[in-house]
Amino acid sequence: MSKSTEKQLLVDKIVEAIQDTKGEDIQIFDLSGIENSVADTFVICSGNSNTQVSAIAGNIEKKVRNDIRERPWHVEGTENAMWVLVDYVSVVVHVFQKQIRDYYDIEELWGDAKITKIES
Repeated sequence: MSKSTEKQLLVDKIVEAIQDTKGEDIQIFDLSGIENSVADTFVICSGNSNTQVSAIAGNIEKKVRNDIRERPWHVEGTENAMWVLVDYVSVVVHVFQKQIRDYYDIEELWGDAKITKIES
């Protein structure tokens, strides 16, 4: 399996896990054409509470681990679950509470990226 196929499978499983836990406003940022980006792809979504943010992040880890046998390199933010980052190296997932996402507006940081919005 090629690297791009593996990455697409990972992104698809992440999106599926987000949708399974009712994550909202899912956006996929293709950063592969941006020099010095920290990853090839960002997946960003929102939850309505710290409980839902935790559930989304946990479901991402579980589904990816069970379905394609990948584990994140790093997970951060689970203590307060206002913004959880799940890092699979080439794909980084940001799960925000809505107000935190609005405040930091990280979508604006990657304005040059190709963005795909997933309809819920």
